[in-house]
Amino acid sequence: MIHLLEQKATAHQVHEMLEELKTMIKIVVDIEREVLAGGGEMHSDCETLLLDGGSKQADLWGANWYPERQYIEFESLINIRPRAGNRSMIIQNKEICQKVESITRNLLEGVL
Repeated sequence: MIHLLEQKATAHQVHEMLEELKTMIKIVVDIEREVLAGGGEMHSDCETLLLDGGSKQADLWGANWYPERQYIEFESLINIRPRAGNRSMIIQNKEICQKVESITRNLLEGVL
């Protein structure tokens, strides 16, 4: 199940986001609005939810959250953006990584 998080997740929401992949949650973070969508099988599902809710493509970045280890991995197919200078699945810009990590930790850290 995919959840749109504008405030700290509940344990119930995290468990629902883990239904598909069990140990990892695919997330897409809107670094401008400071919200994230998490869960489902693919980052693009989360991306679509955010775009439908008014987010701008340029503000969306994909990552993976591992609740057991409280670890974030900055890797997603949606991050490949040659025109924006990101030619890799991994977010190359350190400032964007810091924003993604800060928002993710604010909304998901310490829940499980």
